Amino acid sequence: MSLTLSDIHIRDPFVLPVPAEGKYYMYGTIGETCWKGKPRGFDVYVSTDLAVWEGPHPAFRPEPDFWSDFNYWAPEVHEWQGRYYMFATFKADGRCRGTQTLVADHPQGPFRPLGDGPLTPRDWECLDGTFYVDPQGDPWMVFCHEWVQVQDGEICAVRLSRELDRAVSEPVLLFRASEAPWAEGIRGGANYVTDGPFLYRAGNGELLLLWSSFSDGGYTIGCARQAGGGGDIAGPWVQDAEPLYKRDGGHGMLFRMFAGELRLAIHTPNDSPHERPIFIPVTEKDGRLSAQPIEAQG
Repeated sequence: MSLTLSDIHIRDPFVLPVPAEGKYYMYGTIGETCWKGKPRGFDVYVSTDLAVWEGPHPAFRPEPDFWSDFNYWAPEVHEWQGRYYMFATFKADGRCRGTQTLVADHPQGPFRPLGDGPLTPRDWECLDGTFYVDPQGDPWMVFCHEWVQVQDGEICAVRLSRELDRAVSEPVLLFRASEAPWAEGIRGGANYVTDGPFLYRAGNGELLLLWSSFSDGGYTIGCARQAGGGGDIAGPWVQDAEPLYKRDGGHGMLFRMFAGELRLAIHTPNDSPHERPIFIPVTEKDGRLSAQPIEAQG
């Protein structure tokens, strides 16, 4: 079925360009079962021009004994050592929310779970794991330690095995949500959200970390940068004073079109069932990103 972005009800869009195929693969949280109901798994949509999409195609369908049965959130797919790895968040009654890896030989799947459960600590409420490879070539996952457990949401990192099936270090705290001058607390002001981290290496070598929270503009994307250069994931991290995007859209990631243009993928607005994916042109100068809002897309 041919679809435009306005037809696709997903949150947390993630786009994987595959130049060898001339195709873009888009994943996301299925909107209808984001907050309630039993998810069918994760789907993928395929496009050659970012305007017309084919799908949804099944990317992951859980086996009956899979440990999670609700809150299937924020699938990302990254190529690593010739295979494709999905980082996705899951939840079950009596178990903390966490991010697990899944693997496939092709971006369209089928993906199968790796390891014996989440990469995140079993007694932490966590979500939105993303992939990062440090300058030494070692794999990491950056993720959120949820505000529902710690009040001031955290962005943390953990080093992974080469197989991406387990954590091989203790989590490292990168920063807390309240450190961003633009961030506003929710539920009386005492709770600060962290969502959707994504790492991006700027043209000048700086390591940037996009993440989402809330501001006076609603759901918002901010940018932290690794102070002092060198690309060390442990930081220290410094928050940009102004958000990258603050018009009630978030959970962003950056990708390049086949012609080289930089795009920011987000969902907007943040209220269900109206959220849809959009792609925003982004310019980069001296390590600083600037988003060019688009009022509406197909």
